[in-house]
Amino acid sequence: MVDIEGKLARIGITGTLYKLYLTAVGLGGASVTAVAAKAGLPRTTAHDALAKLEAEGLVRFVDHGKRRFVVAQEPGILLERLEARRTMLEDVMPVLRSMYHHESGQPNVRFHPGPDGIRTTLWDTLSGGDKVLRATLSMRELMAEPGLEEMERYLLERARRDIWLRVIRSAERDIAPIWPSSEEYRRELRYAPHQHTLAMTCFIYGNKVCLISSARESYGLIIDSAEFAAFQASMFDAMWSLSTPDTEPAIFPPEAEA
Repeated sequence: MVDIEGKLARIGITGTLYKLYLTAVGLGGASVTAVAAKAGLPRTTAHDALAKLEAEGLVRFVDHGKRRFVVAQEPGILLERLEARRTMLEDVMPVLRSMYHHESGQPNVRFHPGPDGIRTTLWDTLSGGDKVLRATLSMRELMAEPGLEEMERYLLERARRDIWLRVIRSAERDIAPIWPSSEEYRRELRYAPHQHTLAMTCFIYGNKVCLISSARESYGLIIDSAEFAAFQASMFDAMWSLSTPDTEPAIFPPEAEA
């Protein structure tokens, strides 16, 4: 049986709020007095708590003459509430992480072993707050780990967040003609000169550089250092200027050049 009380407690609906919300959901629509009585709470206590639930968008008040009724909102509002919080956290997370890691002025290095570590490292690249990621992708290694399905999920989420990917690949490491330049999918692709083989995946974002190994060595590495990220960005830009656009170059947004 699902532990509803425990689950709702994890998003802040506990104690009196939990009793009143479930009572309102069960009654559908009832007076404040009826909801309070059903929940076993004094009317004044119930009214104050219901006001908090209204502020959260979980119930609404409807006045009929001198009586005030409580109507529970459709439970799907809980998912919308979680999504709004997730979006808010995505917006502030880069700033909080920057404050956390750079207050001391020291770089932070995180080593993530194994397939789970590779996935953790990959998804961290969307946390930098940048609207453009610089990346070198070693396609052969990525197809092995984290694999095509995980990469497709990542790429779709990146495009959904309107984050552009400026990517360099080596033709000899490609194993399928996929992920070309695309304005729809926020991607601009170039191929490195044939004498330079890019056999490791690297992302540069915010003050971070992440490295993703082959499935054989199986690890992800995140280096959080403003100086190192700036150095790697300069190296990437030099390689970018020497690389060849694919056959269908995207129209890159002017703001991404800044």
